[in-house]
Amino acid sequence: MSQFALRFISGKYQGGEFPLRMNREIIIGRSSDVDMVLVEDMVSRRHAKISTMGGEVAIEDLNSTNGTFVNGERVKRIHVKVGDRILIGTSIIKLVSVERESQMISDGEARSRMAGASARKSTTSGRPMSGTIDEIPLPDLLQLLSGSRKSGVLAVRSVDGFGKVYLRQGRVYYASIDDSFDLSPLKAFYRLLIWKSGAFELQAPDDKEFLEEINESTEALLMEGMRQMDELSRLEDEKPDPNVIYGLSSPLVPPLKDLEPERLDILQLVHNYGQIQTVLDKSPLADLETYEHLIALIDKEYIVLLD
Repeated sequence: MSQFALRFISGKYQGGEFPLRMNREIIIGRSSDVDMVLVEDMVSRRHAKISTMGGEVAIEDLNSTNGTFVNGERVKRIHVKVGDRILIGTSIIKLVSVERESQMISDGEARSRMAGASARKSTTSGRPMSGTIDEIPLPDLLQLLSGSRKSGVLAVRSVDGFGKVYLRQGRVYYASIDDSFDLSPLKAFYRLLIWKSGAFELQAPDDKEFLEEINESTEALLMEGMRQMDELSRLEDEKPDPNVIYGLSSPLVPPLKDLEPERLDILQLVHNYGQIQTVLDKSPLADLETYEHLIALIDKEYIVLLD
């Protein structure tokens, strides 16, 4: 029979793990007399119940103040499967499959390990939610934050840069990368979604005002972002490297009059800046559309790779 555990992938207890024994129930809450104690203000004294009956795992919200969320949806009672992510308070918990030996850890030992994980996070006190996008990809994290109507600034540090996503009651209203004004908030948001590695933390809300806010729903943004990710993946073998430099073909044989206005604009950006990354940044179009125009310009020999 499958063995399960609850693994904390974000929040105060990140790194902790609580084994689930078959055919029993555990209560999660802030009270000291429950099975899994989560000491934080957003967790009710008796917040949720996990039951493991007949090889299945179910979670039930116990009329908590701030709710229980599974994969971004507020739930009353639902069966969960391996890989599902549960949000309780500021903790994101993933249901995982474990070896039988891990299942033999006592509840006391599990609580001790969670306390140890909490102690190791003490240097990040005041940061209500943090973790890595290696463990929980940004689209999944944003779905959780949207469903639970969180407000704040989701800051992401990666080798790709420093990104910020501004949330108001779960709705994305602005995004930036390295505070660059070359990138529209929509372009920055879609580019952030493809980051694969890095650390995040949900910071306090920022009262900064922006001239250009994002108006689409978070659900619509994520759907479009996933579509663009899929299309960019499809173009992986054709996309020019962002670090290389292109220029106009000389002599320029294909006629400029054959280019549609948007493609002509991309051609001008290549002429002005050369480096593909700068062209992507300066283009008013999304990265996907810009890449599509660049690929067409390369194929039709309007632009060539420079040495």
